[in-house]
Amino acid sequence: MSALTVTNRQGFAPATITEAIQFSEMLASSQMVPKAYQGKPQDIMVCVQWGYEIGLAPMQALQNIAVINGKPSVYGDAAMALVQASPVCEDIEEYFENEGTPNPIAVCVAKRKGRKPVVAKFSVEDAKRAGLWGKGGPWTAYPKRMMQMRSRGFALRDAFPDVLKGLITAEEAQDYPDEAKPKQPKDTTPRNPLDMVAKPAIEQTSNPVEIETMMADTVEAVVMPGTEVIEIEEVAPQPEPEPIAEEPWQPEPMAVGDGFAVFVPGKDTPNSVHATLEEWQDAYEDVADKISKAGKRPARERMTILREFKEANADTLNRVDTVKRVRHTAAYSQRLKALGAAQ
Repeated sequence: MSALTVTNRQGFAPATITEAIQFSEMLASSQMVPKAYQGKPQDIMVCVQWGYEIGLAPMQALQNIAVINGKPSVYGDAAMALVQASPVCEDIEEYFENEGTPNPIAVCVAKRKGRKPVVAKFSVEDAKRAGLWGKGGPWTAYPKRMMQMRSRGFALRDAFPDVLKGLITAEEAQDYPDEAKPKQPKDTTPRNPLDMVAKPAIEQTSNPVEIETMMADTVEAVVMPGTEVIEIEEVAPQPEPEPIAEEPWQPEPMAVGDGFAVFVPGKDTPNSVHATLEEWQDAYEDVADKISKAGKRPARERMTILREFKEANADTLNRVDTVKRVRHTAAYSQRLKALGAAQ
């Protein structure tokens, strides 16, 4: 197995593809790398390659390159470090204008050797127009810092595009609106034109008498003029009696007016009875939560009780409207997932 190359300044630096694969697999199993890269050696390898292209050592790349909305980006502090380390950078100046007013402005002046300074500004009014001012997260906790990062990103990208290789700042990428995020490509697979033809009406019924009648009507519709038609008296077949399906056991509803009962596995009597379906649903979810959080029981046993609890109340669940029933099903799946069920 190849040994990883060791340099004096940058620590381990893979020099071949074999070393890069070994290096990425080692880091993927470590807890010292960001969670987004843990268990993902392929992502680590791509990130390290990005780092080499823009001038970041492997560990610096893992800490400062983030994939947001499917595109790599670099944190604002790392972008500043890359630009200041470049020989074409003369100076970077950052400050605020109109402080103490309702509309302070973050300013970044990027000076490149032999060129005019690039000035980028980002104000509170700009943040409001972009829907960022007052937004939860860092825009609420550190608004001045976020304004500074936004003006810095604009200035550095305009003045030093060759240094940043087209990467935007992670702080800016995180604020992209949903409509700017990449969407799933539309399925353009050619379809069979016959799939658009409506199915024959004969497929919409399972009654033998109706099928025979429609078939006879179809035959009469295609008889050519002048053709002798012999009418035959038909005897309608008697439908065979349908077998009686055995329904799974369900607890008998409690005879308390028109109430809705919540049943618990292992008990013959209801746990509670409620006048309306809305009250019943609240009680049902409350009991399900208590079952899933019964810490004294093993997780596997709680999963079994949850399934039995759902089956015991299936009759009432089926009376709930479709939208709310879907919510109950989603809550049931989340509880199983939390208890370790494979989804």
